[in-house]
Amino acid sequence: MTTRRVFAPLKHLGLVLIGFVMLYPVLWMVVSSLRPGDEIFRSPGLVLDGLRTENYSEGWNALTPSFGTYLLNSAVLVLGCIVGNLVSCSMAAYAFARLQFRGKRWWFGIMLGTIMLPIHVIIVPQYVLFSNIGWVNTFLPLIVPKILATDAFFVFLMVQFIRGLPRELDEAARIDGCGHPRIFLQIVLPLMTPALATTTIFTFIWTWNDFFSQLIYLTDPDMYTVPVALRSFVDSTVATSWGSQFAMSVVSLVPIFLAFLIGQRYLVKGIATTGGK
Repeated sequence: MTTRRVFAPLKHLGLVLIGFVMLYPVLWMVVSSLRPGDEIFRSPGLVLDGLRTENYSEGWNALTPSFGTYLLNSAVLVLGCIVGNLVSCSMAAYAFARLQFRGKRWWFGIMLGTIMLPIHVIIVPQYVLFSNIGWVNTFLPLIVPKILATDAFFVFLMVQFIRGLPRELDEAARIDGCGHPRIFLQIVLPLMTPALATTTIFTFIWTWNDFFSQLIYLTDPDMYTVPVALRSFVDSTVATSWGSQFAMSVVSLVPIFLAFLIGQRYLVKGIATTGGK
């Protein structure tokens, strides 16, 4: 007991120091968003000599259109991806977990194999396909694949969750005359709240932060999302406005923090009741 009492404060102190080191870049970015541009890289410290809030107003109106348009574009894209993943992945997961069909194990193995497939391998044929049907510079190449349950991670997550639900519920519903659609919609789906919440949060974070695919498909500045718009602040021909860029980076991080804080309880519960089994 004495040894535990001695090492407990040291352990907590070490965790606090590690947490501070991990959060330091974010804190420095927030502080730099309130500094004049010529002072940002002079000192790595977090002490402010004064507050320059003009960075936020200048950054908001630095690009054409304003930064609010990019936030709206990202919100529309995120909403479409979330709805697509929730609908398609939950239906595919129910099929793998409850239905019996020929080649089920093989299809499930192929689905899991796609998790290990890097996006860089398929981006070229996807771009050629979407370009031929005229979807480039729209949100369709980024949303439509979600409607087809292409995120195998979320399918696997929901499959694990559904397998943990008692089959007696399905059998009781079948006795009452329910088919698979009613069993899925009225029994299984309401019990999948933790898995659905986990899918929503991860889809939100991954889509909001996605830069590569959005840069490939979105070429019109009016269609830019937040990650692509932030890249526009860096110009190789003129001086970069670091203060404005850091200010808008802070603004772009606010939805991520809010989503994590609001859904943290469901996120932990969803992972604990699926991947931990």
